[in-house]
Amino acid sequence: MNPVIELLQSHRSVRKYKPDKVADELVESIVSSAQMASTSSNVQAYSVIAVTNPETKRAISAIAGNQQHVESCPVLLIWCADLRRARLACEQHNVQMVSGTMENFVVAAVDVALAAQNAAIAAESLGLGIVYIGGIRNDLRAITPLLHIPELVFPVFGMCLGYPDQEPSLRPRLPLRAVLHRETYEDDEKKAESVEEYDRTTREYYIERTNGKRDTTWSREMADKFKRPVRAYLRDYLEEQGFRFDT
Repeated sequence: MNPVIELLQSHRSVRKYKPDKVADELVESIVSSAQMASTSSNVQAYSVIAVTNPETKRAISAIAGNQQHVESCPVLLIWCADLRRARLACEQHNVQMVSGTMENFVVAAVDVALAAQNAAIAAESLGLGIVYIGGIRNDLRAITPLLHIPELVFPVFGMCLGYPDQEPSLRPRLPLRAVLHRETYEDDEKKAESVEEYDRTTREYYIERTNGKRDTTWSREMADKFKRPVRAYLRDYLEEQGFRFDT
């Protein structure tokens, strides 16, 4: 493997950080690397808010389910889908922006995800650790005034950033044949076999990791996750932020 593939395949989520400050220059280098991610039609429909204020991180931690690492990490990056700059560009040319489409929403959501993953790899290449924080979506109506989020912008996830103070185990992923299809999408029977194989792997992983205290599988975790709606307020919030799904 070359060093890039080795880095990609060694990713682990870090939830415990040393108190060492992450230099502003490193944060800027990481975000600059994020900016070189692919972007739909060069829209670059994202913004990043770097949070270091302890009180702000504490408030966000509470919103995200009291995840201690959100409060303790040196830098918390809030990744936002952002069509506001595009609207400003339209206004410069006396054009009324058509923002209320599902396509524009998808463009913004995909752009920010691609940029964030570039940032994650850049950070890890510098010896830093990261973990994504989807828990900020527990209450975006509280996040919005806290971070002064304007219309046509919405926070998608957070990212803790800092020097690791732990060596997490490498979490196994689905078998490659579960996600790689050849020519056409493969039938469910083959997928079911892959899930059964992965269940055996993840059960061993959780038992070993927790000294037998957690006996579960990937399919059980997914069944628990998807058996009820989560964050059902999100559509209303997105429309409040100007992401109206008219077409």
